[in-house]
Amino acid sequence: MDLSNLQPAVGATKAKTRIGRGPGSGKGGTSTRGHKGAKSRSGYSRKIGFEGGQMPLQRRLPKFGFKNINRVEYKAINLCDLETLAAAKSLEKIGIEELRQAGFINRKQLVKILANGTVTRKLEVEANAFSAAAEQAIVAAGGSIKKV
Repeated sequence: MDLSNLQPAVGATKAKTRIGRGPGSGKGGTSTRGHKGAKSRSGYSRKIGFEGGQMPLQRRLPKFGFKNINRVEYKAINLCDLETLAAAKSLEKIGIEELRQAGFINRKQLVKILANGTVTRKLEVEANAFSAAAEQAIVAAGGSIKKV
């Protein structure tokens, strides 16, 4: 016995019902679709959220909020992350490219440095934005900042 000899058990499979093949088939006439209505027509597909004519949920619920189309999304990187990166790779200057190579950001992301953690070494930090506290902490440690 091998895979080419395998067959389903007797009675396990049935022939597919062929609809719309005349009155003798028992499935002629309306072809199991009933009379009239959208579901009886060819090309019918129910729209997402359609509830049979009842007011759909997304239209019943109140709308709120505001999407600012001019929002600028930054990837937040903390001072403690800069400190560990500088210690691991013995860096004096940390820029966008160094963060990208370390896997902190991808090529499309903008970077904002936040003040979570401390900086003990003198660092030249290059980023798109800095929080005021992060800026003060880097300068206090003897480093410098550059906004790209």
